Amino acid sequence: MNRTEPFNILFLCSGNSARSILAEAIVNHEGGGRFRGYSAGSFPKGEVHPFTLDLLGRLGFSTKELRSKSWDEFAGPRAVEFDFIFTVCDDAAEESCPVWPGHPMSAHWGVPDPAAATGTEAERRLAFAEAFRMLGNRIRIFMSLPVESLGRAALQTRMNAIGRTKDEPADATP
Repeated sequence: MNRTEPFNILFLCSGNSARSILAEAIVNHEGGGRFRGYSAGSFPKGEVHPFTLDLLGRLGFSTKELRSKSWDEFAGPRAVEFDFIFTVCDDAAEESCPVWPGHPMSAHWGVPDPAAATGTEAERRLAFAEAFRMLGNRIRIFMSLPVESLGRAALQTRMNAIGRTKDEPADATP
């Protein structure tokens, strides 16, 4: 398959203020023109969490186009056509995750919500760094796959497996 357009990836979570925004930024920073990231939420907060913006800025990621938005924005007839959709809400938190009906290439990559973290400011910032690390690892694994040449069943199996990976805490923050 000779594809000239990037693969469009939509990351969905509840508030679209932290996890899905981090994932969007990672894809757009590291996608190399092969992938383009987007994000949305089922119940968007209306603003990106300040710790999200601070972390991304400190790491040299562009934050100028990041905003909290509803997944309804991508449901209309003129919306971006997505190749992949990943939900990144955390199962353990029993959050209400949006469902994208009829899109066959989707997987769940649950990550704890750093915006729900409690404790000192340093502990809360660490939760954002951990979410960034987990998402970055999964996204880099996904982007290293030969997406163009894998069959749909094999690709779906790998996408699901990436979401089931056991993420161990890092010794240091990014």
